[in-house]
Amino acid sequence: MSDSLNNIAGISSFVGMEFCTFMLKEGASEKQMLEAAKNMEKEFLSQEQGFLGHAVLKGKDGTYVDLAFATSQQKAEAICEKWVENEFSLEYLNFIDSESVDLSFWQRIQ
Repeated sequence: MSDSLNNIAGISSFVGMEFCTFMLKEGASEKQMLEAAKNMEKEFLSQEQGFLGHAVLKGKDGTYVDLAFATSQQKAEAICEKWVENEFSLEYLNFIDSESVDLSFWQRIQ
């Protein structure tokens, strides 16, 4: 399980979230993808103001979900915009089939 998600003092503190479903590229290693995700959390996401936690989930059909929790929806979007400029996030993104990506942002209302 994601260390950064485990370290959230209270998951109830999040207001914004990035929610992305994706499939792995053909031949990509799930284990290596998860290592890249952990490295991205440590070297990039944890350094970002407003970042609260990150998790990767897997469904029965091989669909993955990337979740990033932030102090606001705007912070979640701003952090996500930096993914294409960061070497650690680019390493993680390299495992993802870009045609399968469905990215959205959410604001907690209750």
